[in-house]
This record gives sequence, structure tokens and C-alpha cells, in this order.
Amino acid sequence: MKKISINTINSRSRSDVAEFITESEKKYSRRINKAAEMLAQTHKDKPIILLSGPSGAGKTTSARRIEFLLDTQDILTKTISMDNYFLPESMTPDAVDENGKVDYESPYRMDIKLLNEHLIKMANCEPVEIPTFNFAKQEREPGKIYKRKPGELVLFEGIHALNPEVTNIPDDMANCIYVSIRTRLELENGSLLHPSHIRLMRRLLRDKKYRGRAFEATMDMFDGVERGESLYIMPYKDRAQIQIDTFINYEASVYKPFLSDELHRVFSQNKDHKNHEQMEEFLNALDAIPAEEVPDYSLVREFIGGSVFRD
Repeated sequence: MKKISINTINSRSRSDVAEFITESEKKYSRRINKAAEMLAQTHKDKPIILLSGPSGAGKTTSARRIEFLLDTQDILTKTISMDNYFLPESMTPDAVDENGKVDYESPYRMDIKLLNEHLIKMANCEPVEIPTFNFAKQEREPGKIYKRKPGELVLFEGIHALNPEVTNIPDDMANCIYVSIRTRLELENGSLLHPSHIRLMRRLLRDKKYRGRAFEATMDMFDGVERGESLYIMPYKDRAQIQIDTFINYEASVYKPFLSDELHRVFSQNKDHKNHEQMEEFLNALDAIPAEEVPDYSLVREFIGGSVFRD
């Protein structure tokens, strides 16, 4: 596990923030470029790409960046979100936790049978109707017909993409990718911030901006999300031939203005929200970087808005 000190981040942002951002983006780009190169080498034999990672890992941007790089090499690639294959709560009675509550992280929320039918049909260049799932209404809506062209790659991204119970496709037909944060922030006293808290920062921002979810609601879900990661995601990461650290060195400095006041308010009103107490300490130690400095292609934009890779 890598680490970077708050002092280093502040020093770099004070000396030349533009250079610091450019350098940080290049590091992430090199990881994505390497992944795309590996996929290009086997694209004729493995038409399916399965990309997984925990909540807030940056799956959407990583998938779209890989798609873009492969397209520029004349390897046509289509990205499909596995969220399209979710089922309404009324149709998933087995998706409950040990307390009998709805388990939103459960793989049984997926239409596993339809997904695997589509995987095989796509690999064989047969037409399928990709569904659309409306999370607000909790219902499936009409989808679009898609037929893979010979030589085209199909990239499925989702939290359950590497779970063999969900994507039961032969390994010789698919390349597997696992993305997550593998870097920790470090305070001057040696205290480290676990990567899950960086992902929580991302999730807080994304949920508020794109799902209209208050910080309190996202914090309340945090334990369930971590439980789901341990049960349904982490056990299968070794299936991946490619693993990508999605941490961007300057990102927490950009999140600070969006998070600090709200986190302080939530903590002041509810002491049970202990998860963000350490986040608050680290954010307070960081110098803020204005969002305007962040390029539109950055993974950071997936969470603060303005990404060229978000529909």
C-alpha cells in the first residue's frame, strides 16, 4: 500500500498547483494506458472485459478512459453499466441482510440469468436488448438493441463484474480488471487515512450531486456498503489480470471545500457518525485546491461534476 503525506501535497500545491495537477493526472493516465495496452494484445481472443471495484473506486471514468484509448487504436469498444441489469426490490426477496433488511449491495439484486444470456450472445455477435433500470422508480424501462460487431470489445463495469456467480462466463472469453484506491494519506504524526475514507469522500459528493442524497443518508449507508464490499467484491479481486490504483494525488484538496462544512455540521448534530471524524481531521490539514483547476477529463470530475466521460 502506497502513501503520500499531507505536507507533500500542500507543498506541491503551493509551489505550482497546475504542475502538481498535471503530474498527478499523468500518473493515473499511465496506469490506464498500461491496462489498455494489455487489453489490445488479446482483443481478438477475449471479446468481453469485466471491470469491478468497490463503491467510489472510479469505475465509470476508468472504463470510459479505457474505451477511448482502445477506440483510438481502431479497437472498437462499447462500455455497458451493469446497473442496467438491476431488478426491482419486489423481485429480489433473497437480497436481504442478516437482519432481514434490504441488502442493496447483494448480487441477487441483479438479473443474473439475463446478464449471462447477454454475455454469451454478445460474445457470439448475436443481438440483445440491453435493459435500462430507473433507480428512482425502482423499475426496469425499455432498453436498446445492441449487436456486437466482429472484433469489437464489450466492457461491462459494475461492483459485481468479477463475481463468478454473477458473470458466469469462461475466463478464456474475458479479461478482468479491478480498480480501487491503493494509496493512503499520511499526517505529520504518522496517522494514515484508510482508502475507504477517500472513496467515502467521493461517494458523498457523487450522491449529493447526482442522486440528491444528503450527507447523513450516505453516511448511514456506509456500514452496509463496507459489509457488501467484504462479502461480494473483495473476495473476487484476484480474478483480475489487471489492477489499477485510481487515487489522484491532489483529489482530497479539491474535495475539501465541498465537504468540510457539511461534515462538521453532520458530526455536530450526530456523534454516532464516527466515520467522518478522521476525514475531517485530514481535510482540515489540507490546503484547498479550486475545482476550476481540475481538467474535464480527470477522474475527480466523476464526483464533483463536469466530466467529459459522464453521460
